[in-house]
Amino acid sequence: MAHAYTPGLKVVEKMIITKDRRLPLKGEVMAKVGDIVKSDTIVARTELPGNPELVNIANKLGIEAGEVPKVMTKAVGDFVKKDEQIALAKSFFGLFKTPAFSPIDGTIENISNTTGKVLVRAPAIPVEVKGYIDGKVIEVLPEEGVVVESFGTFIQGIFGIGGETVGEMVMLAETSEDPLRVEQIKDSMKGKVVVGGSLVTIDFIKACQKAGIIGVIVGGIDDYDLRQFLGYDLGVAITGSEDLGITLVTTEGFGKIPMADKTFGLLKKSNGRKASINGATQIRAGVIRPEVIIPLLDLKDKTESEQKEAAQGMSIGTIVRIIRDPRFGEQAKVVRLPVELNVVQSETKVRVLEVELKDGTRWLLPRANVEVIEL
Repeated sequence: MAHAYTPGLKVVEKMIITKDRRLPLKGEVMAKVGDIVKSDTIVARTELPGNPELVNIANKLGIEAGEVPKVMTKAVGDFVKKDEQIALAKSFFGLFKTPAFSPIDGTIENISNTTGKVLVRAPAIPVEVKGYIDGKVIEVLPEEGVVVESFGTFIQGIFGIGGETVGEMVMLAETSEDPLRVEQIKDSMKGKVVVGGSLVTIDFIKACQKAGIIGVIVGGIDDYDLRQFLGYDLGVAITGSEDLGITLVTTEGFGKIPMADKTFGLLKKSNGRKASINGATQIRAGVIRPEVIIPLLDLKDKTESEQKEAAQGMSIGTIVRIIRDPRFGEQAKVVRLPVELNVVQSETKVRVLEVELKDGTRWLLPRANVEVIEL
């Protein structure tokens, strides 16, 4: 039987999930192998150096650079407050005094008699890395972080914005075709992740922000609404660092697209459970997919999980998603995998496959135009 390899989109009910939790620079690891951690458990921490601020004392006081150390009222290592005096020049036998002040809260790090400048560094910025998912520490990365293992439902989306967040899921849609509506939002949903069917609008997202909802999982979003929400065209940049107070994960793509039945069924089944979601997306080299992780630590059937953990292969009967126009976002079943190369519209020879869509029509597509949905 023909067999091909293509990028996969995981939608798995039960599987073993591992996550690296790393600091941006070396620091202190707070957990050890075997520790049971929660999503909000601090597993590692460090401090980022504060921003430096140069103060041109010589220029401010009208003196030579070599005189600066003599007029300083603060020494290297001293902590100073914003607008606190750090230097004082005297003239005419002390009758006239000209002070210089710190522009920020910080520490005097350097006093230069060559440039006449003083470097004040802002306080260090504490950085803490949390577990993100409920699970067990299976490896410690010295001075960097840990690897956390969990067991649960793992769903990858097509596109997302916003970083990691964790909250209880609330299903708002009856079917995978239902769009999200502003009137569905309740005050009780603050701090939660809402799940819809086919579409989310800019009005709904803004209402979520106002209500304190931290995440939205839905089939699709209109690209115009996305631009309105972000305030700019996204292009091909990596997402996930947006400071919008909410994380969005779309499972199917752009426009009004019903959520895949398998995905919708798993999310509906998990209504009320805690989910860890991340909207980070990168579509170029080093692909990063938005994700939804629902820990199922009360389930022990890891053997079933391992059996369901899909391989990256594709064969007859494999369910795929079309990721290029026409029919972008639709699911289909592989019915034929020709071995020979075929000439496509761009006049290049590529490997193709034949798929059958839900309406019964069949399409011959380049294999690069689909991705496996791992069920």
